[in-house]
Amino acid sequence: MIENMLQGKTAVVTGASSGLGRAIAIHFATAGANVVVADVRTEPLEGGEPTVALIAAMGGSAIFVKSDVSLWSDVDALVARTVERYDRLDVMVNNAAIFSGTGLLETAPEEWERVMGVNLKGMFFGCKRAIEQMRTQDPRCEVRGRIINLGSQLGITNSPHDTPYGVSKAGAIYLTRHVAADYAAQLIVCNCISPGKIVKDESRRNQDPEIDNAVRRTPWPRLGRPEDIANAAVFLASDRATFITGANLVVDGGWLAR
Repeated sequence: MIENMLQGKTAVVTGASSGLGRAIAIHFATAGANVVVADVRTEPLEGGEPTVALIAAMGGSAIFVKSDVSLWSDVDALVARTVERYDRLDVMVNNAAIFSGTGLLETAPEEWERVMGVNLKGMFFGCKRAIEQMRTQDPRCEVRGRIINLGSQLGITNSPHDTPYGVSKAGAIYLTRHVAADYAAQLIVCNCISPGKIVKDESRRNQDPEIDNAVRRTPWPRLGRPEDIANAAVFLASDRATFITGANLVVDGGWLAR
C-alpha cells in the first residue's frame, strides 16, 4: 500500500503528461504528495484526461507548469513556481525523454543534439536547479531533498537502432552517481530507475517491433507496466529509502539477469 507514503511532500515530475511520468505523478498523488506536472503539453499522448485533471478528480493536489527541460530558463521557472505554490521541493523526478530511432551512422548531428538536449542536458538542468533549492531547505527525516533520474536498461546494455537514446541513458546513470556522492553531505539523496521493456499502451502493443524480442528476453511472465516504475519511484521518494543513494534500481522483470 502506498497511501500516505509521501504525505505532505512536494514533487516535480517532468514529462508527466504521458507515459511513465504520468503514472509516477498519479502514484505520487495517491501516496499523498503535492505534484507539479511539468511538460510541453497537457494532453496525454496515449489519450485520456490530462494528468492534473485525474489527480484533482481523486482529491489530490497538482498543478501544471509548461516546461521545456532543454531550456534552463524553463527549468529555473519550474522550480521557482513549485516553491511559490508549495513552499519547498522535496522530490525532483527527471523523467522527460525523447527517442531518435536511429543508429550511429543514421543519426544527424541535429538529431543527436535534440535527444541529448532533452534527455541529458534536461536532466543536468533538473538536478542542478533542484539541488540549488534543496540546499536552502531544512531537513525532514534526515533529508533535504531527493532526486530520481530515469535511466534505462538500454543505458546498461546496447540500445539497438537508437544510439543517442542509449548514450543519454548511460549518462543518466553516471550523473546519478556523481550527484549522490557530491551532495550526500548536504543531505540530498539521488537515485536512478532503469526500466526494462514497458508496455505503455496495450492497444498499440502489436505495432511495436521490439515486443517479440522483449518477451523472449524477459524471464518474468509478462512485460513491464507503467505502474511498476511508478511503485519504484514512490519507494525511492519516501523516507523508507533514506540510506539508498547513488543506486541504479533496475526494474526489468529479470532481463539483465539472463
